[in-house]
Amino acid sequence: MSETVHLSVLLPEIVAAISARDGEVIVDGTFGGGGYTRAILRSARCCVFGLDRDPMAIERGKEVVREFPGRLTLLNGTFGSMQDLLASQGVETVDGIVLDLGVSSDQLDQAERGFSFQNDGPLDMRMGSTGISAAGIVNTYSEQALAGIIYVFGEEEKANSVARAIVAARVKGPITRTGELASLCARSAARPKPGIHPATRTFQALRIYVNDELGELARGLSAAENLLKPGGRLAVVSFHSLEDRMVKRFLAERTGHVSQGSRHLPQAQLKSNSASFAVTSRRAISASRPEILRNPRSRSAKLRVAVRTSGPSIPFDAIKAGVLPEVRV
Repeated sequence: MSETVHLSVLLPEIVAAISARDGEVIVDGTFGGGGYTRAILRSARCCVFGLDRDPMAIERGKEVVREFPGRLTLLNGTFGSMQDLLASQGVETVDGIVLDLGVSSDQLDQAERGFSFQNDGPLDMRMGSTGISAAGIVNTYSEQALAGIIYVFGEEEKANSVARAIVAARVKGPITRTGELASLCARSAARPKPGIHPATRTFQALRIYVNDELGELARGLSAAENLLKPGGRLAVVSFHSLEDRMVKRFLAERTGHVSQGSRHLPQAQLKSNSASFAVTSRRAISASRPEILRNPRSRSAKLRVAVRTSGPSIPFDAIKAGVLPEVRV
């Protein structure tokens, strides 16, 4: 198994946000290349549970387990299921949780995973090994359903044109390669900013849908609220507006800060006596200029940090909150 090539974004900021102490239990809900886990384990004599739905990430992580004997446990599964995964290890509460919502460079760089249009490969995009692939969606979903997915999850203004081109092309034969889909997008998608491929938004949309990324995030945020002890720290790094909107809304609800609907008081804040989180800043933390130059993928990263209070946990209905769109297929 090859070594990771993934560079963890906002690494010092994550370590500071988690502020691990000796004897604490921390969850890295998106283990990936293990960058956050290594840094956290080096910062204190704590224990970390590293979760990842990608079996390859778990396999690569065995090296990190050997580096920190007795202090790292790797679990194959989604962070939306972290309560059940940790319960299987006898863990009911933790002191810190970090989630990096981006796709690992290890996944992007493997053409056979089908995440990227930079290298031609099978049109797959599954982070795990189960469920429908991107090819399955592209070749079986209706034009209306494809347009909905591409518009909602990719925010592609020419979603109808892209969907129409896909349906027309698959009549001649199934679309099975990332290169084929990228070529279709190049001819039918909106012209993005210079340096950004026209297929970017369509590939993003399919990846999010295939892996139910927004649903996982909603479940993961609720699980974090249930698992964290009072004083426990939550750090979430997002890479696009759909994710950040959900995290921001979740924390707004949990801290008791929600926008008033009145046109006379459009930004009035409602304070709750049972807030389950507190935030030190309502503004997200972004990567510094030197980090962006060193790691361009960090340019869109936003880090939001919150501390668990003793307030009660309540179910998070992301659909009602308007941050988990429903797409009819």
